[in-house]
Amino acid sequence: MSPSSAVPRLTVVGAINVDLTARVERAPAAGETVADGVLQRGPGGKGANQAVAAARLGAEVRMVGAVGDDLDGRGIRDQLAAVGIDASGVQSTEAATGTALIVVDATGENSIVVCAGANAAIDPGTLGIEPGAAVLMQLEVSDAVVSAAAEAAGYLALNAAPARPLPAGVLERCDLIIVNETEYAQLPEVHDAPLLCVTLGADGARLYRHGELVAAAEGVRTTVRNTVGAGDAFCAALVCGLLRGDAEADALARACAVGAAAVADDASQPALEPLDAYGVSA
Repeated sequence: MSPSSAVPRLTVVGAINVDLTARVERAPAAGETVADGVLQRGPGGKGANQAVAAARLGAEVRMVGAVGDDLDGRGIRDQLAAVGIDASGVQSTEAATGTALIVVDATGENSIVVCAGANAAIDPGTLGIEPGAAVLMQLEVSDAVVSAAAEAAGYLALNAAPARPLPAGVLERCDLIIVNETEYAQLPEVHDAPLLCVTLGADGARLYRHGELVAAAEGVRTTVRNTVGAGDAFCAALVCGLLRGDAEADALARACAVGAAAVADDASQPALEPLDAYGVSA
């Protein structure tokens, strides 16, 4: 399929964090201290990661979430604006801006502790999602927010991560669900979704319609630096491709290429080119 000139419009609902990342040669075992860490600080959160990725890929993006009325929150608003994201849907709360404590080892594998902060204080009654909007969201926010966003969405893509039982009525409203292999095993209720994407890490991804395989894409080999934002970049790319009308196989292949570009970047919000830069085979 030839590159599309359409500009997808996307509302991303989800968590916004500050990422504190310690890069180490080897992650510590229980009760162990390692002393070779290099600390990095930057923006993160699955919602913000997906919003920034979508904007860098060329979408028109609105972010819905919450930050604290603090220095971190103000800095994140500036960062979202700098990549062209409409942050008018980002609420300010008395709770501190969310924080993720991340350890990344020499192979790029990570372990994460999330301190939800403001993400747990999003007011579901004031999300301000436009009627009929295309929405991408995750499960790092409350059930009430997930339900309210699902009710408001015209098109709903759900990255069901971290895996947990979905609130009543949400599954029936989903047009697309994205999970990794672990989440797929934990959430059997999504297996018959209208469109289900299962990511396989370095082995690519598969797309199913009501349980039947409709597209598959191989992984793109790359040097792994950080896997934290790779799944978020993949989600943004897949949704943007489908929204602008790409063939499902092409959208899936481009998403795999974008995910590979993300793992080769140290940042949770990697530098990305416009979506059409990630070509697919004829």
